[in-house]
Amino acid sequence: MTSADLIPAPRRTAPGDGLHELGDTTTIAAGAGTEGVTRWLRSTVGAATGLALRDADTGLELRDGDTRIELRVDPELGQELGPEAYRMTVDRRAVRIEGGSAAGVFWGAQTFRQLLGPDAFRRAPLEPGRKWTVPTGTVEDAPRFPWRGLMLDVSRHFMPKDGVLRYLDLLAAHKLNVFHFHLTDDQGWRVEIKRHPRLTEQGAWRARTKFGHRASPLWDDRPHGGFYTQDDIREIVAYAAERHIRVVPEIDVPGHSQAAIAAYPELGNTHVVDTASLTVWDNWGVTPNVLAPTDHTLRFYEGVFEELLGLFPADVSPFIHIGGDECPKDQWKQSPAAQARIAELGLKDEDELQSWFIRHFDTWLTERGRRLIGWDEILEGGLAPGAAVSSWRGYQGGITAARAGHDVVMCPEQQVYLDHRQAPGDDEPMPIGYVRTLEDVYRFEPVPPQLTEAEARHVLGTQANVWTEVMESQDRVDYQVFPRLAALAEVAWSALPAPAERDYADFRRRMTAHYARLDALGVSYRPPTGPLPWQQRPGVLGRPIEGAPPNV
Repeated sequence: MTSADLIPAPRRTAPGDGLHELGDTTTIAAGAGTEGVTRWLRSTVGAATGLALRDADTGLELRDGDTRIELRVDPELGQELGPEAYRMTVDRRAVRIEGGSAAGVFWGAQTFRQLLGPDAFRRAPLEPGRKWTVPTGTVEDAPRFPWRGLMLDVSRHFMPKDGVLRYLDLLAAHKLNVFHFHLTDDQGWRVEIKRHPRLTEQGAWRARTKFGHRASPLWDDRPHGGFYTQDDIREIVAYAAERHIRVVPEIDVPGHSQAAIAAYPELGNTHVVDTASLTVWDNWGVTPNVLAPTDHTLRFYEGVFEELLGLFPADVSPFIHIGGDECPKDQWKQSPAAQARIAELGLKDEDELQSWFIRHFDTWLTERGRRLIGWDEILEGGLAPGAAVSSWRGYQGGITAARAGHDVVMCPEQQVYLDHRQAPGDDEPMPIGYVRTLEDVYRFEPVPPQLTEAEARHVLGTQANVWTEVMESQDRVDYQVFPRLAALAEVAWSALPAPAERDYADFRRRMTAHYARLDALGVSYRPPTGPLPWQQRPGVLGRPIEGAPPNV
């Protein structure tokens, strides 16, 4: 394995003329601040190679045949290339990984693991006593964007805690540093809130589940659900922090809230609909049942967010996502309480009422040292000054937000929604949306050309989004996410040329080595030749959209 096989592609490499061999006497010399990277190396590379990787005695010179892995934070490198930058220098005696911060050292350690070969991604040695080598030379690298992420919807189909931890490892292996955790929706509430226990006692479970697209006649009649206890969340957050991944928890308001209303009917528009008869939704799409804009609802969700902030510390979760998307206004138009609120506040219409709702929580979160982020609908009716936007309906929301001085994460559904199908044809399981191939994702450009240089600085980065309506298992999530997440990782990390000028042939060549890494990690990715027989879902209705997606 050489530096020419790395994903994402590094900025600069200078190959050497030999190999560095690791052995039983290889030690780790961990500088201040790199203790977490040392633990990670021992638990992953140490487990895969069978090497102990003991602490080095830095007071002694290396003896003949001994080798060392040296980890060090270099503030000057951070000032020159950024806090997540790293420089790895390998000669026959030592592997030296320097980072602009501990995060930079960690990303350098990911590169070191790739250079060891795909078997370094396994959990135990295949051949005890095997020789492990990495090529000599230098790799110097830094990310293009500070926000490189994946959004995972665990509401439509619940992913148990171990699956979430596994996905954090997969993000780290691709140098992705943001995990957007979609915890609530109409189909299930997934985080324990102790002051409101019915959110998980009732709101985490639905009686049955639509199988396929909502037009499908098929149902899975088994009850479905699950939730994370507060200790589960603390574990997930700590696990992410050890891997230098920020977690962005999402509590969706004021739409996509039927699970909460089913648990606490007074949260809904009780003058319009019999909210006591509502259940956790068993279908897909957009439900008309949204939160009532009442003082009680505000106090209820302040309590939710108060507990949430205690579970997601500010150093790991500076952003809190409040959704804000796809909120039908029909019930508000019919609700005397909502209309009275509009009149009381002197608002023009229901769009401004939603803006008032979002602004309330923006102020509330800002007072507690956090930043609000929401889907691009939060732009409608006006947006609070410090709020950030996840631009999902296309580029336009992000363009509008950036021009207004708001930070933006670009995640247009036409480009990086990984629930969309990967190829045309009937073999794709439950095909949804536009065809988005591996090459399509590789040629995605997060910064629209319409932005000026100053406006473009508001683009924090990009993320892929994974909505799990038609992903009933971890294998189905794997199939939709991989290998396309590897392409997104390179788009977010590497300094690539314009989309048409990108060397997709070279990326495809490097993916040959990367498929072997994914195999070692047990990822059920879509093979380049198409789905395997057991990955198909014949006869299960999807919702394919023909033609090229619009560039909006």
